[in-house]
Amino acid sequence: MKQVEDSEILAKFQNERTRNEAFNLLLKKYQQKIYWHVRRMVIDHDDTDDIVQDVFVKVWKNLENFRQDAQLYTWLYRIATNESITFLNNKKKKNNVSMDDVSYEMESLSTGNNFTGDQIQMKLQQALLTLPEKQRLVFNMKYFDELKYEEISAILGTSVGALKASFHLAVKKIEEYLLKHD
Repeated sequence: MKQVEDSEILAKFQNERTRNEAFNLLLKKYQQKIYWHVRRMVIDHDDTDDIVQDVFVKVWKNLENFRQDAQLYTWLYRIATNESITFLNNKKKKNNVSMDDVSYEMESLSTGNNFTGDQIQMKLQQALLTLPEKQRLVFNMKYFDELKYEEISAILGTSVGALKASFHLAVKKIEEYLLKHD
């Protein structure tokens, strides 16, 4: 089945009669990508489901005002990223714990029975948890989501040069972690 163009989804969404169809097409096209983008940030499946639901509620409420000065997926990723960061910050405040404690908690989740990846994937996930939030975010978007620096820049509002530096530092830290824990 051929992928529906964003322009077609947006046109259908503007029409009251085809709005639900348009939203279903949008979900079909982007829900899994957004799920994995969020999941790599917050780790826990249930938290991810809640955040993804919040993301698409916001999209439903705001899509008719989408100005198309950015690409649709860039807008979706920005919402998902902001919702994930807000969730992590609220979790940190609510539990009154440091980011190190949250990373430790996430690491224990990734090594527990909930983790179904192979050994290499598990080691990579553990290495990612040692990265600062911004580096982890940039690495995930570049490596897993295969976004271009320009796209990540539009999502995060950060210069391409800063993103390249963050990605480079993240790769170095991951390599060091993997060498140390081999």
